[in-house]
Amino acid sequence: MSLFKSKRRSGKYEGENLSERLVTITKPDGAASEAYRSLRTSLLYSLVDNPARVITFTSPGPREGKSTTCSNLGVTLAHAGKNTLLMDCDFRKPVLHRVFELRNIKGVVDVLAGEHPAEDVWHEPVENLKVMTVGPIPPNPAELLGSERFAELLAHMRRLFDYVLVDAPPVMLVSDPAIVAAQTDGVLLVLDAQNTRKSTLRRSMRSLESVGATVLGTVMNNYKNPSGGYAYGGYTYGGYVREG
Repeated sequence: MSLFKSKRRSGKYEGENLSERLVTITKPDGAASEAYRSLRTSLLYSLVDNPARVITFTSPGPREGKSTTCSNLGVTLAHAGKNTLLMDCDFRKPVLHRVFELRNIKGVVDVLAGEHPAEDVWHEPVENLKVMTVGPIPPNPAELLGSERFAELLAHMRRLFDYVLVDAPPVMLVSDPAIVAAQTDGVLLVLDAQNTRKSTLRRSMRSLESVGATVLGTVMNNYKNPSGGYAYGGYTYGGYVREG
């Protein structure tokens, strides 16, 4: 299915064409795409002896850019020749299917229910990149994510892919991201530089650390340049990488 043609609208992102956020495809030469490539480099060359290959993406609250960051980092990894999987595990308000303009008919939930193998539900919108959408919204998200089936699915995907990027709900809204983070190699916490409060960030960090999750770093969106104006996104992985 061709990217960026559908204009489906639903849920909290009603009125937005989320595919426009996939700047690593729509604007590959732009400063924002370069920032995502810098984030990829940080990921590839940090923790060389014990690299994080299964990574949870979350944020303190909603609309801070976690799904956008997860999607664009996945594309840059695929462009680097890394066999990459994006798993939408936001079982409450999923959006990855809209970012990539995919049909969300069957997905992770169907695999966990034993209805389909993973290979039957993923899409390949970009070479080297697979995307598993959520599928039907389940009535029991936390129970599914904490199940043995989910742990087995992650283990199976680890064997098949170089990197598995898991898009989880915001930390401060539900228990789901802490459940997911405890089962992955680490967490990238996505922040909005203008709107995320320090107290909320601290509570999010404590919530993740309380379940033994490793916070690999932060990705900061909406970062204000010292020269004035707002960048599309500023990204930090142990330090700022600013869009010019």
